[in-house]
Amino acid sequence: MNQHYRDTRKIDPTKGAKLDDGNLNDNDRIEIGPTLLAYQEWEEAGLALPDLEAMREFRWKRLIEQVVKHDMGGLLMFDPLNIRYATDSTNMQLWNTHNPFRAVLLCADGYMVIWDYKNSPFLSKFNPLVREQRSGADLFYFDRGDKIDVAADVFAGQVRDLVMEHGGGNMRIAGDKLMIHGLRALEAQGFEVHPGEIVTEHARAIKGPDEIKAMRAACHSCEAAMYVMEDFARSQIPGGNVSEDDVWAILHAENIRRGGEWIETRLLSSGPRTNPWFQECGPRICQNNEILAFDTDLVGAYGICGDISRTWWIGDQAPRPDMIEAMKHSIEHIQTNMEMLKPGVTIPELTANTHKLHDKYQAQKYGCLMHGVGLCDEWPLVAYPDKAVEGAFDYALEPGMTLCVEVLVGEVGGDFSIKLEDQVLITETGYENLTKYPFDPRLAGE
Repeated sequence: MNQHYRDTRKIDPTKGAKLDDGNLNDNDRIEIGPTLLAYQEWEEAGLALPDLEAMREFRWKRLIEQVVKHDMGGLLMFDPLNIRYATDSTNMQLWNTHNPFRAVLLCADGYMVIWDYKNSPFLSKFNPLVREQRSGADLFYFDRGDKIDVAADVFAGQVRDLVMEHGGGNMRIAGDKLMIHGLRALEAQGFEVHPGEIVTEHARAIKGPDEIKAMRAACHSCEAAMYVMEDFARSQIPGGNVSEDDVWAILHAENIRRGGEWIETRLLSSGPRTNPWFQECGPRICQNNEILAFDTDLVGAYGICGDISRTWWIGDQAPRPDMIEAMKHSIEHIQTNMEMLKPGVTIPELTANTHKLHDKYQAQKYGCLMHGVGLCDEWPLVAYPDKAVEGAFDYALEPGMTLCVEVLVGEVGGDFSIKLEDQVLITETGYENLTKYPFDPRLAGE
């Protein structure tokens, strides 16, 4: 008898009204979230789940702290990832990235208002920290035509009224990704609009206890999806009829099966298409006895990013000695750099003291040594010495930061590259590697 996924994803009556993370034990709930498959895997792994209400309050307080620190009357957010951080609500996230119909205003006193799609104000009502739901922030030409300015004036007037009441009348506000008409309308109301990313990125950089639990769970689900993709690649590629797209589709499907949301890139390539790096997956038929490399860039469970890179040798023959040498050098690079991570070390110090790649790999090295990670790739960025800009990142690491440590090794004109990346947490005394997925032992010469 066949067992269908629909038969295994139902609610678990043994959990009561709420699941361990505080989500309603109801698959008809409005807020999206993990599936039963994810919960089962997390339970088997012994993972402690986040308290989602506590996580939402922590994020809200982090943003308020930054608003007050920068002497702003409020923070106006259009970026869907910042809106997710502030409210933990979603609405057609990818569509929203290029059709900015949502906005959130967080005032200095903590009063938070969302402008959402006019037919879906209910999508954030599960979160009591969102005090009002409105509509009318859709200030783009497709939706407003030649009357964007009229809509922008109405929207800016509402923002002004809210800041006068809940921002102490402070007309300094921070804003992210404002459309031009919106910016001009706010300035016409007397607002002094400042870049909002310094507020949101610094707030998001420190993860609270429940965010860390959510990230552990999300990374576990990301790796579970990777294992399924690896099994598919190793069993099917030798047959000679599997494309890069076929392999990458497995990761997408397995992410969604666990309540993940999307994948930000298509960074999987095989054989000679791995060099130069950043060729995204396509119809090429993967060949036996070739390298397969990828970067997950996966927005998974709880909206948390699992950003892990691995390179596999697929085949029945042994990889070439130059491939093994490159793999060993790549592992040495990220593991040596990881050992520098601890509270108090500054980003310029990480740059200055980096493990040095061989000269033959310098021209095609990756764009950064490390970067922050949370709901997506986040601040800060740790550059290689020859790419660092003095004064751009003069900050020290703090407990609760999460970083991805990366390497790309490949020679100019070569027929392969090695791409590796681990996701780590800065602890009170050092770091913890949240990535458990092993490196390919054959490629590492074991």
